[in-house]
Amino acid sequence: MHPKVDEFIKRSARWSTELLHLRQIVLQCPLEEDFKWRAPCYTYQNGNIVIMGALKECCTLGFFKGALLTDAKGILCKPGENTRAARVIRFVNAREIDKLAMAVKSLLDQAIQVERAGLQVDFGESPEPATPPELQSQLRANAELQKAFDALTPGRRRAYLLHFSGAKQSKARAARVEKCTARILQGKGLHDCICGLSQKLPSCDGSHKKLGKDAAS
Repeated sequence: MHPKVDEFIKRSARWSTELLHLRQIVLQCPLEEDFKWRAPCYTYQNGNIVIMGALKECCTLGFFKGALLTDAKGILCKPGENTRAARVIRFVNAREIDKLAMAVKSLLDQAIQVERAGLQVDFGESPEPATPPELQSQLRANAELQKAFDALTPGRRRAYLLHFSGAKQSKARAARVEKCTARILQGKGLHDCICGLSQKLPSCDGSHKKLGKDAAS
């Protein structure tokens, strides 16, 4: 057991009982407990299988390759409308977790088999999201930005397009484009590190926040 998971559960006072129940179920499988992305994460042969979460309205168990699993009970759902690989189960009480324990265990066993077989979610068939007009206008006006955006990997472009389109109002979309312009020009993805201090490059692990706290103190 990972000590940081103990701390996580204690801090998540509202869902501590439920998280303990989930932890017990997960640890019945041949999984290694770790702590990643500030949450309990369970791996098989270094491959990420599931991650636990504590939200305001529920606690969750998220399967990294949930789209590949057979969900006989219909308990998996997408964490977001455009999510392609991950699937989550949302719980609001310990009784619900106990009732679904066998179904959760079955999904965990499937997920381990998926990882053991080296299966991957196919991202090739999904079309790239539409480019919002606020980004289109900036790309037309800035050839350097257009070149940098085109040079991004398909995954990074997709993340930006979903992020920009996620704002309902044009003003908010334009603000998001402006805020991300420097990042795009650097060839960075939406969640990539730009301060160079992350311990999980190229991803950002929040080290820049510590810089701000140190400067303020």
